[in-house]
Amino acid sequence: MANPYKSNGYEDVAAEFIAGRGRNSSGVGASVVADWSQTLPSGATVLDLGCGTGVPISQALIERGFKVYGVDASPTIVAAFRARFPSVPVECAAVEDSDFFARTFDGVVAWGLFFLLDPEVQLGLIKKVAGVLQSGGRLLFTAPNESGSWPDVMTGRCQFSLGYEEYRKALEAEGMLLVGTHRDEGENHYYLAQKM
Repeated sequence: MANPYKSNGYEDVAAEFIAGRGRNSSGVGASVVADWSQTLPSGATVLDLGCGTGVPISQALIERGFKVYGVDASPTIVAAFRARFPSVPVECAAVEDSDFFARTFDGVVAWGLFFLLDPEVQLGLIKKVAGVLQSGGRLLFTAPNESGSWPDVMTGRCQFSLGYEEYRKALEAEGMLLVGTHRDEGENHYYLAQKM
């Protein structure tokens, strides 16, 4: 039976995801996001794209006093987010379909999301993010430095990285400057950008 959700296969593996990454508050990425959040104004609004259960990324931001909004395409995973963070606005939608709460943000984080999307959707998402980031706003997303495709370890679906140079060009085309990159202990590659 075809999955009616645009969750890139994650609705089908939601229970496994929730039991694994969805419960680990000190999971890979939390410390990098916490460090990145220091570049944001106190009390900033942050959009977490592909927010999952909110653990560990949204949680790290909430604990630091940021106003977080989440978007994820898996109904089951969004329900787990709502159970954990009932006062945090979260939308069950594919990022390409969301209006991002019809507001602007000081920061946008997309940990483990971009490479799940088809290349043209990734480029469209960069444009959408640029449209909701305030001037000087920050974007953090993860994707391999190299271009290529490979199967997702949880879903088996094809993932795509545009690679460093294509991400840099796409960001610049939308008025964002790539201000840094980082690789964490799990070998995840981070892109750090700022809207000019």
